[in-house]
Amino acid sequence: MDIYLPIAEISENVFVLLALGGGVGFLSGLFGVGGGFLTTPLLIFIGIPPAVAVATGANQTLAASVSGTIAHFRRGNVDFKMGGILVAGGIVGSVFGVWLFGLLRALGQLELAISFAYVVLLGSLGPLMIIESWRAMRRQGATGLPQRKLHQHTWLHGLPLKMRFPKSRLYVSALLPLGLGFVVGILSAIMGVGGGFIMVPAMIYLIGMPTLVVIGTSLFQIIFVTANVTFLQATQNQTVDVLLALILLAGAVIGAEFGTRFSAKLRGEQLRALLGVIILAVGLKIFVDLFLPPLDLYSLAFAP
Repeated sequence: MDIYLPIAEISENVFVLLALGGGVGFLSGLFGVGGGFLTTPLLIFIGIPPAVAVATGANQTLAASVSGTIAHFRRGNVDFKMGGILVAGGIVGSVFGVWLFGLLRALGQLELAISFAYVVLLGSLGPLMIIESWRAMRRQGATGLPQRKLHQHTWLHGLPLKMRFPKSRLYVSALLPLGLGFVVGILSAIMGVGGGFIMVPAMIYLIGMPTLVVIGTSLFQIIFVTANVTFLQATQNQTVDVLLALILLAGAVIGAEFGTRFSAKLRGEQLRALLGVIILAVGLKIFVDLFLPPLDLYSLAFAP
């Protein structure tokens, strides 16, 4: 059953969109990511204009994150103090990112910038996560001994403004989560992502948070950043397709609940390995598409 999407200006099958939202919602609850890194490319793959895919994908990420956060909160896996600092940095970063989004769109370089950003980030993070997780599982399987710490102390841990985070059992500089939130805010605006695929590895390997606490805290931060991005994209760039967002939301909320339940059955290194494989697969798909000729070499469209 096809439905016309007014902002995207195309017709799409409702059941395909519901399945897309549900699948991304499942991944959100499973890995603690907003799912935008998958939603935006998939929307583009099925024909949604990149500008609309980015802005609407951020909105869908918001709903999946709310559902996932509630589920993890019930299990006590959300560090609200750490999440608050991440949100502060994310809000500032998202404001800057929306301005940059509008600039790239006006220059006609938005689609290329989105694709390039996905290839670089996903192509780098995916292999790193797979390699680290594989080594961790091999060490545990061979020795049965506890794994070593995932992060190493560097000069970053000597930065000022140190704070205690009892939930995560950490004593680190607040500048680390603040800077991380700022970067993720920019990515959320430019790529239509919640930034979980950056946030989760950074919180584990750089800051040193426990994996289960990372998932809930990441989703908590994503709620506020993607809400801000959605509002700014709708008011400044008019690229949020509300009808498309509602369909995706319906599937995402249900999928996130199932993903959260399933995450409790896997160890931290297994979750990281699965996320790494998915990240790498999406990055490779986008990379290949950069070199494929378009189906329509010539097209007519209204200038933005």
